[in-house]
Amino acid sequence: MRRLRILTLLPLLALLGACNLVVMAPSGDVAAQQRDLIIVSTVLMLLIIIPVMALTVFFAWRYRQSNKAARYDPDWHHSTQLELVIWAAPLLIIIALGAITWTGTHLLDPYRPIGRVAAGRPLPEEVRPLDVSVVALDWKWLFIYPEYGIATVNDLAAPVDRPIHFRITSSAVMNSFYIPALAGQIYAMPGMETRLNAVINHAGDYEGFSANYSGAGFSGMRFTFRGLTAEGFGTWIDQARATDAMLDRPAYLALARPSQNEPARRWGRIDPDLYGAILNMCAEPGRMCMNEMMAIDARGGLGRAGIHAVLPALDAAGARVGAVFGPGPGFVPSICSVEEAAAAAIAARSRTSLAPAPAATPVRGAGLPRPSFTPAAPATTWLGGSRRPSDS
Repeated sequence: MRRLRILTLLPLLALLGACNLVVMAPSGDVAAQQRDLIIVSTVLMLLIIIPVMALTVFFAWRYRQSNKAARYDPDWHHSTQLELVIWAAPLLIIIALGAITWTGTHLLDPYRPIGRVAAGRPLPEEVRPLDVSVVALDWKWLFIYPEYGIATVNDLAAPVDRPIHFRITSSAVMNSFYIPALAGQIYAMPGMETRLNAVINHAGDYEGFSANYSGAGFSGMRFTFRGLTAEGFGTWIDQARATDAMLDRPAYLALARPSQNEPARRWGRIDPDLYGAILNMCAEPGRMCMNEMMAIDARGGLGRAGIHAVLPALDAAGARVGAVFGPGPGFVPSICSVEEAAAAAIAARSRTSLAPAPAATPVRGAGLPRPSFTPAAPATTWLGGSRRPSDS
């Protein structure tokens, strides 16, 4: 019988032995503070949970039907002392949990810069954070080091006791960037940027992965995070720089194609504008960047919804439409460079000072930045109509 019990417990013991307790024994200060928050919150809740569970067993045993010695009082209905205990104790615990949650939410804000290396060790003023741009791809992680001009796939490294500033985005679908030993998870979303500040305090290799399901290759979307000494990190950077490969936009577009279980790779040179293009979803040729589109929308837009635009509408004689009764409507007929907008403004002023002409060229542009792209077709839809590229 004893052997049977031991054999029954073996699978449970094996399961417990395989558990990874990195969340409760992290190597980064931010993750350690999050661990402490979990422990304190759990202990506070157990102050109510354990007495309630114990009293439940006690009352069931004390007032069982067979216990004739127990006091029987069917008319009892109220006790002020008992009400105070029942309501005051949970209320105090809720207040304590609320205070801890409020302070923890602000102190452990992922966007908050690191103020200390570890408990009792303030951050030296001369230490600069390590900037790392993170891109979640299908199904791999791209890490860009703008300070050193290198990039890696599924291979991340940082020096011990130096703050790390992550800028995180995604190429296609939503993911979650998570290194349990370093800090809590934070989402990566296409067209958006999230940030995470953290620090690693102990050298070693740690596992990182996506904590949000993102498709067929999700299970293999893992990478190694290396906590290195300052000398080791310098060596790691030199090894990456020794790679002659260049990560430019064509190389990125090839990398962004879905692939599973991608091995670690490094690029010794990068396009400095690549991360901005990925974030603004315009890495492909012929696509307008989101920041350019938002700038156009902020200045009036390109359609009927944006008729209150930045340049006045002029009639055939070059006079401002509706100038007698106010500024009048305006429009953005095309996207022009600053030089073209200045030339258009000079031409408009000269037309207003000369005699009326039978016809005039409509005013072009509003000083908006011209996106650098080539139309994919001979004619494109622009302002509700068809326009040839040569008309720009």
